[in-house]
Order: sequence, then C-alpha cells, then structure tokens
Amino acid sequence: MKLPALFGLLLFSCLSAHSQDAPKPKEYPLGPDSERKEGVPQGTVTKHVWKSTVFPKTIREYFVYVPAQYDPQGSEKAAVMVFQDGHAYVDEKGQVRVPVVLDNLIAAKELPVMIGIFINPGWFAEELKEPQKWKAPEGVRSNRSVEYDSLDAKYAEFLEKEILVEVGKTLRLTDDPDQRAICGMSSGGICAFTVAWERPDLFRKVLSHIGSFTNIRGGHVYPSLIRKTEKKPLRVFLQDGSNDLDNEHGNWPLANQEMAAALEFAGYDHDFVFGEGAHNGNHGGAIFPDSMRWLWRK
Repeated sequence: MKLPALFGLLLFSCLSAHSQDAPKPKEYPLGPDSERKEGVPQGTVTKHVWKSTVFPKTIREYFVYVPAQYDPQGSEKAAVMVFQDGHAYVDEKGQVRVPVVLDNLIAAKELPVMIGIFINPGWFAEELKEPQKWKAPEGVRSNRSVEYDSLDAKYAEFLEKEILVEVGKTLRLTDDPDQRAICGMSSGGICAFTVAWERPDLFRKVLSHIGSFTNIRGGHVYPSLIRKTEKKPLRVFLQDGSNDLDNEHGNWPLANQEMAAALEFAGYDHDFVFGEGAHNGNHGGAIFPDSMRWLWRK
C-alpha cells in the first residue's frame, strides 16, 4: 500500500487498535447538553460537495450549520467554527453531536451565534458515490493525512480561499480571528492546531480531541517549537486519554502531555483534560459542552 493511502486509513485502523488483552478504556456518558431539549430552537444543517483547487483533483463533502438565532440582516456577523472529519462531528447520533450542543448552548446564551462548518478530507475521485466516512471506498485514495498531518499553511489556505469564501457567499461570517475556532480529532486535532499556529490572523481558538502530535509527518516537533517561538495569540483546549495509541508514530498520551507542558511553559491560555479514554470521540464528546464554554468564554 502506498504511504498516503496508509496514512489516510490511520484513524480508521486506530479506532480498534487496542488488543483484547488491554484494559478496557473508561466509557464517558453524554450529559444533558448533548441531548435534545424541549423548547430549544433547532438550527439547520445543509450538505454540500466541493472540488478543491488548493488540493487539486480532490472532492469532499462539507456541512453547514446555521443556528435558529442567526439574523442575516443583523448588525453583527456570525462567529465561525470549523470541524475536520465533519461527518463525525455533525452526526446527531454520534459521539460529539455538535449541532445539538450548539443549539442548546446558543439558546442558553453560553455561546455566541455561530456558524458551524463541518469538512471532510478530500478523496481523489471525480464524484462521490457514497457518503464520506472514515475509510475511502475500494479504489479511492484519501488525501486526509496530507491535508491534516502536514506542518504547513496549505490547509489554512484551503479554508481561507475556498471554504470560507464559498460559505460567506450566503452567510455573514466574521473576519475577527478571535471569533473563529477550529476543531478536530486525531489527525484532525493536529490540523486544527497547525491552522491556528500558521495563521493566527485567521483562527485563534483551537479544540483538539486525541490530537496526533506524533511523528506521522513531523508533528512531534510542536512542543519544542512552542517553547522556542514567540508566543502567539491562541487559546488551546486539548483532550486525550491514558488508553490512547502507542505505535510506530509515537505515544499519543505522552505527546499530548508534552503539548500541554509546552503551552504552560510558554504562557498560553490553554486547558488540558486527560482521562482514561481510547482513540475515539467518546471522552471528547462527553466534555464537549464544557470545553466549548471554556474555549468561547469572554
């Protein structure tokens, strides 16, 4: 198997990577903010397909969440939050259930009126013959690792020049980087950090679930970079668990602890919640409402 294809399957393979002999990771229950509440206005979610020029020959799905409180004629532009591996975050029956949480927290005025953009990684195909999930279908190559694990500004360029422009054609999105956040899990988590690290003029809030700060494409260097680079205007929330991965790319729990230590050393506004979960969205989803309150606090 070619390396890009191998890396593109990394998270899919990792979700079941723990052996049967390993201790069973802790399961974290969802709280009331992750469930539908009577009387809370529901936003809308629309599905779209995008062919990229920044990542040539790729095609992907993306979803756009618009809260019921959004006023297209209002005086203020809406805050923005981007999610990598959008299919996992937009699913109302999934582990994170972002549209449900946003409905509840926006209605409670614990979050600003916010547009959610849920983006899947690119697949090399002329068309999408089935909904995108973690694994590309037989014969289709995923660009996920190139987009998410690379330590450069190309994915930020993709967001700036393609997705934000396209969504901004019909919705009034803020240009204020302090009112823009970016989130992802595993390789999507390091991607979220890379976007803000490279382009704090675009995004300054980062939420990383089980982030792959390991040597897939060099991400293990971030702790030393953070310590040696002039502090950037970022707010960073990290989540990981003691039963996360340990493989040829590195040790995920150790890597996230090193990230947290580096952020602390460099004086960043950050938080780190370390539990007993595995390489999945269970723990991150359970604490997602509280992590959003922390990330978006004034």
